[in-house]
Amino acid sequence: MSDIIKDTVDRLLDRVNAISESGPGFTRPSYSPLESQAHRVIEDEANALGLTVTRDAALNLFARLPGRDRNAPAIHVGSHLDTVAMGGAYDGQAGVAGAMALAAAFVESGEPPPVDLVVTVTRAEESVWFPVSYVGSRAALGRLTPAELQATRSDTGRTLQDHILSEGGRPDDILTDTPLAPARFIELHIEQGDVLNNAGEPFAVVDGVRGGLRYRQARINGTWAHSGGQARSERSDAVFAMADLIVAMDRRWDEALHAGHDLAVTFGRVDAATSEHAFAKVPGRVDFCVDLRSDDIAVLDRMDGVFLGESAAIEAARHVRFDLGLQSRSQPTKLSAALGDRIADAARALGHTPRRMLSGGGHDAAAFAQAGWDSVMVFLRNWNGSHNPDEGMDPADLVAAVDALHGAVRGMGRE
Repeated sequence: MSDIIKDTVDRLLDRVNAISESGPGFTRPSYSPLESQAHRVIEDEANALGLTVTRDAALNLFARLPGRDRNAPAIHVGSHLDTVAMGGAYDGQAGVAGAMALAAAFVESGEPPPVDLVVTVTRAEESVWFPVSYVGSRAALGRLTPAELQATRSDTGRTLQDHILSEGGRPDDILTDTPLAPARFIELHIEQGDVLNNAGEPFAVVDGVRGGLRYRQARINGTWAHSGGQARSERSDAVFAMADLIVAMDRRWDEALHAGHDLAVTFGRVDAATSEHAFAKVPGRVDFCVDLRSDDIAVLDRMDGVFLGESAAIEAARHVRFDLGLQSRSQPTKLSAALGDRIADAARALGHTPRRMLSGGGHDAAAFAQAGWDSVMVFLRNWNGSHNPDEGMDPADLVAAVDALHGAVRGMGRE
C-alpha cells in the first residue's frame, strides 16, 4: 500500500512544481493560468484513477471516488495549489498530493471507501494576492460576498471577479449556486513552524487555527526635506515613525505573551525604497502592512486597539499622518476533536503518537469548520519555515500520514 502512496506523492509533487513562474522558489498566483494548469494536472491524474471530476463556479476541483454508502455525507480531503510569490515546494501541494495518494490507495486495494471520497482542490487559498481569506473554499460554501468579488489583486489591480472570469469561472453564479452541504474535510499541510522538526515527529493533528487581523495597505505620510537642512524638531520623518511603531508593537507583543495570551505580530512589508527616496532626503512616506494573529478574538480586538493607540501617539510625536487603509480579518477556529481522535487512533495503530497542536497560519480547513463541517488538519514536519523557496519536507512523512488517514477512513466504515 505504501508503494502506491509514495509513487503518487513523488509524481504529483514533481508535476505540479514544474508549473511556476521563474524562480527562486515557486510562484503560482491565485486565479492565474499557472494555477489553472496545476489543477489540470490533478484532473489528469484523477481521470487515470477513474474518479469523476467536476468544478464549481469558482473553479474549485472535486474528484470523487464512489464509496459503499452513496447517500451518506462524503469525506473531502485536499488543499490548494496556488502559492505566495517565490514560495516553496510543499505549502498546499503536499496536501493535494496526499489526497490523491489516499484515493490511489483505495483504488489499488479494490476496497471502496465507506462513503464517497472527494479529493478537493481549492482555488486562491493564499490571501496575499487578494485581500480576501479562503476565496475558493468560501465560494464553494456559499460564504463569499459581492463586495469580496470586487476586491482587487495586489499586483494587477484587476478585481477578483475579473480574474475568476478570465480563467473560465462563473463569478455571478458563486453568489447564487447551492453551497456544499456540510460533510467532513481533512487537510494535510506542512507545519509553518519548526515544532515537529525540533521534536523529531513526522506529523501531528491540528485542533485549532489562529485568526488574523490585518492592515494590508497602510502608509505613514511625512514631509520630504533635505537631510542636512531640516532640524530634528521640525522633521516629519516617516521612517523614524515606522521604527517607533515596530519597536512599540514588539514591546506590546512581548507583554501579551508574558500575560499568557496567544499572539503573533508581523510587519510583512516595509517599503521605503521608491524612486522618490534618496540618501540626502528626510523620508516623506513609508508603505507597510501589519498582520496580527491569535487563537482568541478578544486578544485580536485588544491588540487592534493597542496598535491604533500607538499609531496615534507616534503621529503626535513625529508630526506624521497614518493612513491605515481597510482592515481585513479571519476568525480563530476550533477544529473537530472527534475527527482528530479518529486519525490519532489510526496513527497509533501504525506506531505513531501524533501530538495535538495549534496552526499559526490560516487554512481552508478553518473555512469548512466555520461553515459547520467536521473539519480537521494533519500537519507534516517541515524545516526552513514556510512561504519561502527553502521549505523542507520529507515525502516519507507525507506517506506515513496518508497511511494513517487510510486507516482512519476505513475505520469510519465500521462505525
